[in-house]
Amino acid sequence: MNKLTYSSMSKHAILAALGILTFIPFIMLLLISFKDAQQFASHRWTLTFPLHLENYTEAWHQIRRFILNSFIISGVTVVGVIIVSCLAAYALARMRFFFKEQIYFLIISLLMIPSVLTLVPLFGIVIKLHILNNWLGLWGPYIAGGQVFCIFVLRSFFSSLSEEMFEAARMDGAGEAKVLISIVAPLSKPIIGTLAMLNILSTWNEYIWPIMVMNSIELQPIPVGLLYFTQKQTDYGSLFAGYAISSVPLVLLFALASKQFIEGLTSGSVKM
Repeated sequence: MNKLTYSSMSKHAILAALGILTFIPFIMLLLISFKDAQQFASHRWTLTFPLHLENYTEAWHQIRRFILNSFIISGVTVVGVIIVSCLAAYALARMRFFFKEQIYFLIISLLMIPSVLTLVPLFGIVIKLHILNNWLGLWGPYIAGGQVFCIFVLRSFFSSLSEEMFEAARMDGAGEAKVLISIVAPLSKPIIGTLAMLNILSTWNEYIWPIMVMNSIELQPIPVGLLYFTQKQTDYGSLFAGYAISSVPLVLLFALASKQFIEGLTSGSVKM
């Protein structure tokens, strides 16, 4: 073997080792989730028998309502973000109106503001609107904050589309809404899917804002629900089983939509 072959093999070995290290926490999560208290105390880092499947039953009964809450919160949020972002990005990309560029730069300037700086003003707005301890207190700020990056990406993508295509559609009598729904949206499916996945990830894992806005534990999403479960549960097997169950929706989402996700990232990198 020549020097180049050894160099390539060493690089692959390093990448393989890093890949294995990445999966070690997930493997340990699964191992601990099947243990009872005695097995956890005596053989914490190894596989033990019998496997206690009842840990998953107990965890499911404790966190299922929080998972349903997260589905509702994330689902409404991502639909709202995508609809508002597409409408705003299309207007900023394909229509002409006064101060268009200034409005666009004002919108994307919000990307430079750390989200932690907006917590107190947002909380004040939620109190004044009387939507405290209400899912509207989550949906509103999530949709308002999530659309900024989406507008930035979609506006760049919409601007790169051929003008002749829009002119042909208008000559056929299509209005702006028809053009957006029938032409622009189908062409933008990969990038819209990617933005939807990123929005779901950020919303699903949000922790601080639900604690601030929601007083009722029955309305909390899964991150806060896991904290509540941690405070109640002393059995680490059931606790880790709850962590494993809560990760399943996101793992399935990425597994089913990974191809579209990669296509959207590639499309966005080429068009922007």
